[in-house]
Amino acid sequence: MAEDRRFPALVGRQRQTELLTAALVQAVDGASGSTVLLRGDAGAGKSTLLAWVERAARERGFTVLRAVGTEAETDLAFGALHQAFWSLLQGSDALSAHQREALESAFGVRSGTPSGFAVGAAVLALLERAVRTAPVLLVLDDLQWIDSSSATVFAFLHRRSAELPVVIVAATRPDGPALQTWSPEAVDVPALPREDAALLLGTCYPELAAPAKERVLTEAAGNPLALVELPRQLEAAQQRGAAPLPERLPLGRKLERMFAERLGSVTPEAGRLLLLGALATGSDSGSAEWLRALADENAREVLARIEADGLARLDPAGQLVFRHPLVRTAVVSAASDAARREAHRALSEALPPDDPRRLVHEAAAALLPDEDLAHRLQEAGRDLARRGGEAEGALLLERAAALSPNPGDRVRRLTGAAVMSAHGGQLRHTAALVEELKAGTVPADVAPLFSYAVVYADQSHHVDFESSAALLPAALDALTAPGAPAFGGMVEQVYFKLLLAATYTDDPWAWRALERHRENVSEAGRLCLRAWTAPGPDTAAALLATAEGMTEEQGAGAAWLLLWTASALDCPVGDLWQRFAGLHGYASQGSVAKARAHQDYLLGHWDRAAVCLREAEIADELGYHTNALMFRQYYAHFLAGRGDEDGLREVERSVRPTATRARMRYVLDRLTHLRGLVALAHRRYEEAYAHFCELTPPGRLPGGPPWHHTLVLDLVTAAVHTGRHEDARAHLAAGAAARSAEISGRHAFLSAAATALAADDEQADAAYRAAYAVPGAEQWVFDLARLRLAHGAWLRRRHRPGAREALRAAHHDFRRLRATPWAAQCEEELRAAGDAVALPQPGPATDPTGLTGQELRIARLAATGLTNKEIGRQLQLSPRTVGAHLYKIFPKLGITTRAALAHALDGG
Repeated sequence: MAEDRRFPALVGRQRQTELLTAALVQAVDGASGSTVLLRGDAGAGKSTLLAWVERAARERGFTVLRAVGTEAETDLAFGALHQAFWSLLQGSDALSAHQREALESAFGVRSGTPSGFAVGAAVLALLERAVRTAPVLLVLDDLQWIDSSSATVFAFLHRRSAELPVVIVAATRPDGPALQTWSPEAVDVPALPREDAALLLGTCYPELAAPAKERVLTEAAGNPLALVELPRQLEAAQQRGAAPLPERLPLGRKLERMFAERLGSVTPEAGRLLLLGALATGSDSGSAEWLRALADENAREVLARIEADGLARLDPAGQLVFRHPLVRTAVVSAASDAARREAHRALSEALPPDDPRRLVHEAAAALLPDEDLAHRLQEAGRDLARRGGEAEGALLLERAAALSPNPGDRVRRLTGAAVMSAHGGQLRHTAALVEELKAGTVPADVAPLFSYAVVYADQSHHVDFESSAALLPAALDALTAPGAPAFGGMVEQVYFKLLLAATYTDDPWAWRALERHRENVSEAGRLCLRAWTAPGPDTAAALLATAEGMTEEQGAGAAWLLLWTASALDCPVGDLWQRFAGLHGYASQGSVAKARAHQDYLLGHWDRAAVCLREAEIADELGYHTNALMFRQYYAHFLAGRGDEDGLREVERSVRPTATRARMRYVLDRLTHLRGLVALAHRRYEEAYAHFCELTPPGRLPGGPPWHHTLVLDLVTAAVHTGRHEDARAHLAAGAAARSAEISGRHAFLSAAATALAADDEQADAAYRAAYAVPGAEQWVFDLARLRLAHGAWLRRRHRPGAREALRAAHHDFRRLRATPWAAQCEEELRAAGDAVALPQPGPATDPTGLTGQELRIARLAATGLTNKEIGRQLQLSPRTVGAHLYKIFPKLGITTRAALAHALDGG
């Protein structure tokens, strides 16, 4: 790519600017969006890169929206969203009255409790209208400090705006929390190499003497901010080399300390002005609150001195913009507790009584317990939670707890904070609050909430289900007793947690409690219980009808129940998971991602297998260790289907010990099944038969989850190949008696396929064709390929027509799924049928192990016919990056055209 000379190139940042430019070009030329996440240490130049891309975007005609996260606003729900979209909202007629009300309620400028979907849809509608005029760049700086509610909306936009000319560029520190449910590949912004560091230093300080230059280069260690700021610590004579350098310079200290030392020379008036500006929030509706709080007629003169010192400046909106976020950090850190409280008090008094930020400042200024303030904080926290800001609401409840004079009220509020924090996706914090609460006595009136919080932390964070059966039945009894408080639909949430524990562990106490309380929950709750215990012929239809009858807003509350029901039935429900992939915290998004992973396996979308590992990493990072375990278990399904024994063993080593300790029978049984599936792939039929019989003995269907019924094809296949025809027929008879085929479409297909495999020669061909004719059979790609393999082999051995067609179709699907052992079985049958099948040839041209993991993923997607743009959308890369990878892939595979990719990867 030719260098863009409209702006001077940043020193040592060619790769980053090329990626950013490619994203802008893609939005302009391809009218499609992309996301770039810049990651680097403090002072690495992330903000400079953001300023660069902002200038470049404006030059190209982009509309630029911007939000900056600050520590002072992490508990201000939708604060960053307000920064970015308030200007669009004010001047737009794109929203319906309902959407405008939802967004204004989220911003706190009107009362109301908008749903997550309404806020997400409103913001997306604003973007859709804005891009009719010009492409949009959304810049998010200091992502690690953006409030949780806004972060969730930005994640929603990341997922939903791929087809719009919208570029999202965000910057975060390596140790900052990941943006929940948003996992674009990060672009690292590392320290500059010494040559580039010397160039930057020479540009900024051309007169710097050689000894000082060498010292700064050593101490700065390639950090651009240090290279620019540290020479200022030297006296003018030392910079020129006219005076010796002192033995100890402040150059090696942390940048925060460097700024703190510069603050030591400011006047008290300037220090107070800086502190007010650092603690003030940044929403437009009150951007000059810190100036009003200052109430100093000399403020402008003081501000001029601050600007001259290079610490901060006043922008046109009246906001104090600091030289670097570390200056803000240093200002707050250097202030005494008393000074910070006095500044918060002044800020609160400068705001209108109904401004939600006033309450935050009041709480920060408080020193002694104050029940009135605690009560107002509690109500504000509950209001935030109703508006989708559970994480921020939890922080307000914690502050209310700290200010509570009564110990019982303190525990009540802290318990509410633990539950809100869990719903807001702050699981680690929930676990910490639970441990704090365990050290004291919990009042009886909030005992059910406490039980729920304990179980939430145990189930999701500690991978421990012992407390579920011990605490949740009693909690349900208390919540459903006459006159019991509703706690905002807590019965349904407690019921689902108990249902999860029951399905994972098969604890009889849990099942009995669920049955006892089935009439106290919604139809979705009763349907989920029925799906996991006694699914009838109408269960799948009831699921689809229930899902179809719900609006997005109604369905959001029941998302986890409906998705878990679909998982029980192996019943893909179209775009049900997409309907729930909206504005919700990780607590819901994790369920959505698990449902999608399961559906990808069932429907043959095996190119998405690696997504499971990425989701597992996200879950572990957020503290959702049970989700991480489940994602790895889903990944094991893809490995087993492909016959990858080594990969399956590796996943087992990471999953089985934890699942064994937690008595997760569901996971342990699944692993046993996958062992048998791998054995089938490699035609070790006796071994496979033994594994399947551990789970469901031939001729007998044990009680338990309905997925045991789906083992019919596997068990019958192993039984037939080991000569156990009577066992195969007995199992089919047991399935017929249990009406297995009526559970769902996949159950119907597997039962029909197993019937064909076990049929006598006289009935076999008709049975195979009956299996093909099962409605929806074509969607079960892997299972259908196995049926075609068995049918083709049966036809070939009996010298009947149609064998090659069935085997070729199976071979094609197995190769696409990369199920190599199964494809090899097809090849053997085809060769036996006289069909010329290319044998794999050794050599670098056909050995993909010379490719990196990313190159291999790109090559396989390109081999399916996807364009660079489509590949980039799947892997969250720019089309230019995809093209660069393909440029390296072709010579490694010994090919020169895209058309030759599939042949090379298949060993042709």
